[in-house]
Amino acid sequence: MNSEIFTHSSERGEAQMTMKRSRDPLMSRRVRSAKGRQDPSAVRRKGIRSRWAMAVLAGLTIAGVATALLIGADDDAGAQGDDGPRAVTSEEADRLALTRFRNYEAGGRAVTITVPNTGGELTVTASVDFRAKSGYGTVQGNGRNTSSDGLIQWTLTTVRFHPEIDSAGPPPASGWSSRPLQTSGSALDTALSIVLGLGSDRPENALLLAQNGATWISRDELSGHRTDVMTGPNAHGTNDTSGTVRYWIADDGTMFRVQVAVASEPKPVLIDFDTHSYVPVQPVPSG
Repeated sequence: MNSEIFTHSSERGEAQMTMKRSRDPLMSRRVRSAKGRQDPSAVRRKGIRSRWAMAVLAGLTIAGVATALLIGADDDAGAQGDDGPRAVTSEEADRLALTRFRNYEAGGRAVTITVPNTGGELTVTASVDFRAKSGYGTVQGNGRNTSSDGLIQWTLTTVRFHPEIDSAGPPPASGWSSRPLQTSGSALDTALSIVLGLGSDRPENALLLAQNGATWISRDELSGHRTDVMTGPNAHGTNDTSGTVRYWIADDGTMFRVQVAVASEPKPVLIDFDTHSYVPVQPVPSG
């Protein structure tokens, strides 16, 4: 019987304690507070993960914006490409800087030079050795100017003529007349000098070409070659881009045409490349 009394007393005590906790608001708050308390290290880890996720999202957003801007810039450049004249791009400046070196690299090329003249045009059909700085071919007058028809050979200092018309085979052993190459006053001599200057043993400075006003003019096609027309190094091969020299340049930097304004003529000199087969230039006998 004593054990039953003890049991009933214990049960009544636990029931009273439970009722007391339920009636005591302060005790209830303590229980909830204990349950809601978290490990500080877990809170820090959760905060770090949240900040990292936000940083990744921000980075992706910035990258997306940058890509869109780059694509827009490329689109603008493409749209601008057909609207000249304009300043050359860095890639165009590189090709312009390389084009005279391409001629030197080739050694020699076939050229046709059209020279304006008051008595009618002169046409020089020749081969040019850009390393030896010499050219050899024929010169013919169109219109009234036929007095100079014959063979022509020239260097940076001398022009030689021969009355024979056929340039096939080696240069004639005799019958040549010569004179100094004029530095001014002769459209023909100016054109001959310019052609020899279209080969250089090293590329130009692309940065200086761009800074000195090199300009993209348009696109053109010559004998199946797609080219860009640009102003570039002047007639003396320096970086001064005065706009008087235009180059037709392919994607690899190969030169296919040059147009040069000369002071003595209202029309420009026109130099076309690879219009016929190149024949190695042979020295002219001194006699």
